[in-house]
Amino acid sequence: MYSIINSLPKAEHHIHLVGSIRPETLLWVADESGLDSQWDSVDDVREFFKFSDFPHFLKVFGTCMAYITKESMFERIAYETLEDQASQNVLHSEIIFSAPQRMKTAGMDFALMMDALNRGIDRAQREFAVTCSTRVDLIRDYGPDYQMEVLDQILEHPEGIVGIEIGGSEYDYPPAQFKAVYDRARGMGLRLVAHAGEALGWESVVDAIECLGVERIGHGLTAQNSPEAVKLLKEKGVTVETCPVSNVRTGVCKDIKSHPVRQYYDQGISISVNSDDPTMFGTDMNNEYMTLHEVHGFTVAELFDISLNSVRTSFLSEEKKREQLVEFRGRYEKISELLE
Repeated sequence: MYSIINSLPKAEHHIHLVGSIRPETLLWVADESGLDSQWDSVDDVREFFKFSDFPHFLKVFGTCMAYITKESMFERIAYETLEDQASQNVLHSEIIFSAPQRMKTAGMDFALMMDALNRGIDRAQREFAVTCSTRVDLIRDYGPDYQMEVLDQILEHPEGIVGIEIGGSEYDYPPAQFKAVYDRARGMGLRLVAHAGEALGWESVVDAIECLGVERIGHGLTAQNSPEAVKLLKEKGVTVETCPVSNVRTGVCKDIKSHPVRQYYDQGISISVNSDDPTMFGTDMNNEYMTLHEVHGFTVAELFDISLNSVRTSFLSEEKKREQLVEFRGRYEKISELLE
């Protein structure tokens, strides 16, 4: 079954660039940074990636970001991320890039970061025949005024950027604060997403849809607790970027059995399945699909249906979507023949 799942063509909506960094690369980044490293080995890094709760995860993520002191480092991280994706037959990825954090705390240049990121992406696309788009995480914690400054940078350097979102602390920064930012981003032609319902209640999901007009919700875990939220997701056609293993690793979901991914699928909610921060959570897309099969009883046909929906609800152009859907179906036909 693992071999079959590995061969399935996949698309991913929700993968953080820094959360995809290989432990070996994090050691290299720490060494290149000139800062005192917290780790002496890959095992040290893996131990560091054991989280007690969601706030602890955010702290660990921030620590890793702090070692990225040169814009050029993003080229290697992006290339390796897509190399790992290609090895799992993830043919399209939408990378989440938390650029504002390094602009704010390290004074990095947005254009240089994007140039490095795009170099890594371009090289990987050529070598592995995959596609990739970038979504900029504006990060709630920095507030709307600073986010407007980031939008200024995106306006000047739009290459490869298809959308924006807000990650960070849901508790302290509700969606309504960012309405003007999202209105402006929409006017710029950017696609709209928000982390919501991950560490906070279902109201966060409703507010992100009603206040920000998002097309997709990152995580959306707590929407399961409200018929109102479920109804709104379905009526508006908002896709939930589910991240099952991530939600268990950060403690916002008690175990995989309790995750609502099966419930959402059966209710007709548009979903994708994603690895979120794969190296930090010890997962990848093959593991996510295998977990859905083993724990929630998803068949190969249902997993492929999720793959197709991930393409349909991606931020690719309509022409590229059609091309990828044809490719996905062609690959699936060959897999189906083996299953008969």
